[in-house]
Amino acid sequence: MLASARMNPSPNLFLVGPMAAGKSSLGRRIARRFGMAFVDLDAEIVARTGASVNLIFAHEGEPGFRRRESEALADLTARRGVVLATGGGSVLAEANRRLLRERGFVVWLRASVDQQLARTANDRSRPLLVTPDRRGRLEALAHERDPLYAEVADLAFGGGREGAAPASQRLAAAIEQQWQREPPASAA
Repeated sequence: MLASARMNPSPNLFLVGPMAAGKSSLGRRIARRFGMAFVDLDAEIVARTGASVNLIFAHEGEPGFRRRESEALADLTARRGVVLATGGGSVLAEANRRLLRERGFVVWLRASVDQQLARTANDRSRPLLVTPDRRGRLEALAHERDPLYAEVADLAFGGGREGAAPASQRLAAAIEQQWQREPPASAA
């Protein structure tokens, strides 16, 4: 259920993990719980470009999207007092992993392939799942990315089958036990 890697005094919480792990839904609740701003990395990319993630993938391919993702991540992780829901592939670039480790307390939201399949069954908005073998794609992504999530994580959380409200309460309790929140700059 939970595993702690290290204490990380930080003003920010960063959520990493695979697609459909709950980074956005739990992130919003955690931000409210801790009185912080919530930012979704994919939504920020869409706002900056005026194009959907699917459209960016279609015109620029995954490399173009990853470049935009890295630029937005560098900007957003420099903020203070944010809960940031990253994209599932944000950890692919070493520079991104370094920024996540250095600028925030990182929570790895875990989800099994079966959970991801159930949560994305009717979702056609994820370009990496445009394939006849969704299970195979999700398994391959997990094989590639899980070690990277583990590398950056201060806390690993997941495995529950409850709804967002009880999961966010459980997550908040786990974060409170592990996270040393850095005081705001004005209080220093």
